[in-house]
Amino acid sequence: MTFRIGAHVSIAGGIHNAVDRQLDIGGNCGQIFTTSPQVWQQPDIDEEEAAAFRDGTAERLDGPWVIHSSYLVNLATPKDDLREKSIDSMQAELDAAERLGIDYVNTHLGAHTGAGVEGGLDNAAETIDALDVPDGVTLLIESDAGSGTKLGGSFEELAGVLDRADTYLGVCLDTAHTFAAGYDLSTETGVEETIDEFDDVVGLDHLYAIHLNDSKHECGTNKDEHAHVGEGLIGEEGMRAIVTHTELRDLPFILETPTEDGKDFAWNVQRTRELHGE
Repeated sequence: MTFRIGAHVSIAGGIHNAVDRQLDIGGNCGQIFTTSPQVWQQPDIDEEEAAAFRDGTAERLDGPWVIHSSYLVNLATPKDDLREKSIDSMQAELDAAERLGIDYVNTHLGAHTGAGVEGGLDNAAETIDALDVPDGVTLLIESDAGSGTKLGGSFEELAGVLDRADTYLGVCLDTAHTFAAGYDLSTETGVEETIDEFDDVVGLDHLYAIHLNDSKHECGTNKDEHAHVGEGLIGEEGMRAIVTHTELRDLPFILETPTEDGKDFAWNVQRTRELHGE
């Protein structure tokens, strides 16, 4: 099977431009925002753009694409107004995915902000079940670094919302977040133990995508700051073990690595391919 590696790219100038941007960095799958993630804004994509995106993807990429939800979305919130805004935003992203032929919409659980872990998971499941997920689109819950009252740092919390929701959910595992949350991915043994634990608690059948990011901070610090592949605290051994793991290697890997030190997405795509053995 083709090794699927790509990055989160811009849709500036029209969403169809994401296809060329992905190809320019050597990617064959990827992730986008449909709007600015910092404001409450609905996707504004006309049918001509959508058709160009669908056709370009079908003809030139292996796929899949993932839409990342707005950073403002908080599924776990106890606040009614924020819950309603989150539902409206998520529904718009799911509908956009259907129009664009995109398989996945990825989101964080958000923060319980005082409702407690169990209350937050209950809120998140209720919010998710208020959504109308189109056929052919799967909603993914992303693992979190676990700081403050944010949920999704532990595999138990991910499993908790999957168990509570009537809606079928998948998981996107972010390697930097998982490491920051206390799961050691820096060695081959650590990766094997972490994936075994994920399978026991959540189930590998729910794992659909990997955000491949190294970490600038130590394991268990709950600090979310991404590093270039193989150059952070997860390091080369851990990154190689992740991208070659028998249960992970056929999943899409999506980079959210920084652009710094003269290294960009293209560098990280190539580095990941080398670690994969290409």
